[in-house]
Amino acid sequence: MTSRTASSTARLATLIATSALGLAAAEAGAATVAYVANADSQDIYVLRLNGDGSLNLIERVDTGSTVMPLAISPDHKYLYAALRGQPYSVLSYAIDPASGMLKALSRTPLADNMANIATDHSGRYLLAASYSGNKISVNAIGADGVVQTPPLAVIPTGKNAHSVQVDPDNTHVFASNLGSDVILQYRFDAASGQLTPNTPPAVATRPGAGPRHFVFSPDRRFVYSTNELDATVNTYAYDQHSGTLTLQASDSALPDGFNGAEQLAAADLHLTPDGRFLYASERTSNTLTGYRVDPASGKLSRILNIPTETQPRGFNIDPHGRYLLAVGQKAGLTSYAIHRESGLLTPVFRYTLGRNPNWVEIIDLP
Repeated sequence: MTSRTASSTARLATLIATSALGLAAAEAGAATVAYVANADSQDIYVLRLNGDGSLNLIERVDTGSTVMPLAISPDHKYLYAALRGQPYSVLSYAIDPASGMLKALSRTPLADNMANIATDHSGRYLLAASYSGNKISVNAIGADGVVQTPPLAVIPTGKNAHSVQVDPDNTHVFASNLGSDVILQYRFDAASGQLTPNTPPAVATRPGAGPRHFVFSPDRRFVYSTNELDATVNTYAYDQHSGTLTLQASDSALPDGFNGAEQLAAADLHLTPDGRFLYASERTSNTLTGYRVDPASGKLSRILNIPTETQPRGFNIDPHGRYLLAVGQKAGLTSYAIHRESGLLTPVFRYTLGRNPNWVEIIDLP
């Protein structure tokens, strides 16, 4: 055993031994809760994130089908889970404000097999992107938090729509098309939920890059996007007024010197809440890459690349920027402490989940 492995093992053993104390402390006040979708065991784990980075299981929720993308309403009252087994649908859950536990409200049909779902910033609409169906859709959400049917809009896209999001001003929508190497740009009418193509209607990536997930910087000046097929992260300048993206740079998300893979597979990315650090996952090398963000230019400077859970499709950062939770589709979950000044990641706790964990959402309860 290497000294690094021995040190990590000792650290994990200590945190496991003290997790009961962490649970008691969390129960004494408002909690931070993580929701993890497990596709093959068809369930959602509800986990309490303790102050020391450890986690405790609150409940396991059976979804009855292959569950993958999750989304949480802006007011943190509802969780939505897309089912990728037929009949394609979305589950609406009420989130208990005291415990974070989920109460099933409804199962609503969706227009296709959805790789990604997101609400707008009013919580009145659910947007979804279908990779296999080459489309995006918009469904209304009722005052009771339930997704309604039929959809308000079903829009054909280029090949392999992978992610869809509303911009921070709730005026424009973007949809990545992995197979067509573009990010589509739409104007969004928050009164009706309707989308219309923007001018220009798309921004192109490098041919063969495969745009996947993307995030907006807190100051709304930049957008960062993973490219799955060449394992890069693109930086875009964002014009809030026109709702358009302009490509500025592209940075590798692979370990230095990594080669030999026929198929690269960059996946998720997230910014710390203060926008100072960006992290991306890559499933072929099984790594997390971290970047420091220049606040003036948006430029990325790599600060780390570390091994993580096997096939890390999803991860997320807690609302306070203290911990990053990464899950591996063929493994479990590792909790990393984020150093506030350097952005470096330190593994502090490991948790075994259901089969094929793939999506993480984290919120503070009221």
